[in-house]
Amino acid sequence: MIPTHPIHAVVPCRACLSGEDLDWLGGGHSVSVALSLTTTAEAGPSHTQAADEWSREVWAFLRERLTGLAPRPPAVTVRSEAPAASGLSSSTARIVALFRVFTDPSFTGRHIGDDMIAQWAYEFEFAVFHGGGMDHLAVVEGGALLLEGREHGLPAVREQLEFPDEWRVIVVDSGTRKNTRHHIRDVRAQLAARDPELVAYRAVADEASVQVWEALRDRDLPGLGAAMVRAHEAMRDHQRMSTPLLEELRSLALRAADLPLKLSGAGGGGALVGVCPADTVEETAARLTRALSVRHPQARVIPTPAAPGARRVPVAGGWQPGATGGAHC
Repeated sequence: MIPTHPIHAVVPCRACLSGEDLDWLGGGHSVSVALSLTTTAEAGPSHTQAADEWSREVWAFLRERLTGLAPRPPAVTVRSEAPAASGLSSSTARIVALFRVFTDPSFTGRHIGDDMIAQWAYEFEFAVFHGGGMDHLAVVEGGALLLEGREHGLPAVREQLEFPDEWRVIVVDSGTRKNTRHHIRDVRAQLAARDPELVAYRAVADEASVQVWEALRDRDLPGLGAAMVRAHEAMRDHQRMSTPLLEELRSLALRAADLPLKLSGAGGGGALVGVCPADTVEETAARLTRALSVRHPQARVIPTPAAPGARRVPVAGGWQPGATGGAHC
């Protein structure tokens, strides 16, 4: 099946500012921000290459839920600006982009809203990794989210706000890959064993998430940096998510650019993130790049704005999408 006009979706990635794993451990809060490092999926008359494994699996998932879809998926091209396996949810962004393209009315004959796309994308990934739903809500909704974790299903969105225009996020990609599947397996074993280190981590990380959110709401940049450091130290000290390389990069960033960095994602590798004023981001990124080039040439410095969010309206017990729906492309 080849559509007669181009169909495309553009999806942001996300950074976790605090609360890794609390989106699925339950009883704690996480803070995410969508980043303008986008994944683009496009189908149309000019796309004729064979579908890859992800495309085939997403299409098969949809065929079990929607009638009338063809046996094989349309050809689709996917491009990403985010570094892979870095803790920035580039894989979730790819999956959501595929879901958005494949649920276009050209294929389904109906409108599929972002709430359903987030739910389906979560179910699709949960079957493989058994993780949480922070990533799916973060890239679908955009903006900054305060999430309350649930042991089953998507976390609850407690608040959403726009990331301050006067700030920028700096991503430091370590050039080492994380391993989400291994990490989630280990944490689930800790949960079953009631590991005291996991209990301690949940308490400290939850408190840090509240502090991160208050700093975002108050536009308190020093307070945000300090709260992100507390979130990182909880990851490092209680859950061993960091590595000597990541700690060296953090020390270097603090010395060279006075920029506190926090690991984003499950750890063992991946990217660190920090926040600085927009009017100093170029200078800060240049300082970091020069400092890294000597001992860590594999690392990359990527400054980026946050991605805007959709409007949301408060309801009893949580939040729901407003009239504009999710963060549409």
